[in-house]
Amino acid sequence: MIWLYFIFSYLLGSIMFGFLITKIFYRKDIRALGSGNVGARNAGRLHGKTAFVLIFLGDALKGALVILAARYFHFSETVQLVGLALAILGHIKPITLKFKGGKGISTFIGGIITFDPLMVPVIILGFSILYTFKRSFTIAGLGAFLFIPVVLFIKNNDWLSCIIAVGIIVMLYAAHAKNLKERLKPNE
Repeated sequence: MIWLYFIFSYLLGSIMFGFLITKIFYRKDIRALGSGNVGARNAGRLHGKTAFVLIFLGDALKGALVILAARYFHFSETVQLVGLALAILGHIKPITLKFKGGKGISTFIGGIITFDPLMVPVIILGFSILYTFKRSFTIAGLGAFLFIPVVLFIKNNDWLSCIIAVGIIVMLYAAHAKNLKERLKPNE
């Protein structure tokens, strides 16, 4: 049963709301526009707030559904987080778009908040502190995620769940590697 859940998680993650919404409502292929990324941020830049919100919510829902499905079947927190990791992998490397997808942030946020609602203030506080110093949404957002495994550990989650959370964050950092390099370059 767990293997079916893992396959379901990856395939659900591979549903690309950025691609679907821009195709249906704007009759365009988002992969050929702006940054070429199929995520909410590129769609928002191209088509405005409504496109951003719809795509963000659709992608976040994928992460939430993976966690809720695992809880329905009474899977452990470790299995829930592996399912979330697979949904994010599906979003980043979707079989539906020849393994060229988004960055996984919306799916992660939807999943981790469903996993533990306490992560909402953790992410907001971490983002606020880091944004004050770096003035970069990307760096502050990704940096805020580093607090999540710490909070999970403090709340006495098992060490394996914390390691999986770190692995998910590493996957998100890898998806943003090019963007991070540009933002962290010293000004010349």
